[in-house]
Amino acid sequence: MPARTVKVASASGLHARPAALFSQAASEQPVLVTIETAEGNAVRASSILMLLTLNVNHGDEVTLRAEGEGAEEALDHLAVLLEKDLDAEFA
Repeated sequence: MPARTVKVASASGLHARPAALFSQAASEQPVLVTIETAEGNAVRASSILMLLTLNVNHGDEVTLRAEGEGAEEALDHLAVLLEKDLDAEFA
């Protein structure tokens, strides 16, 4: 299963606006994407409520996983989003 480990760049981590933008982008992918923390809590990346339960802060590393046709491209796209400060970019 393809995976990407990414450091979250948004100043507020995956909370509020960054979580909403990320979950929307994940829901638009052709494959199911999960996101997990170092503690191993994997949730659906397309669920904003589940993202918020991870309590991901600025600088935390998360791992994205997906399987199926288009998984690599989906992970690449979502990894790029997490590597941006979405708070500043979309403020």
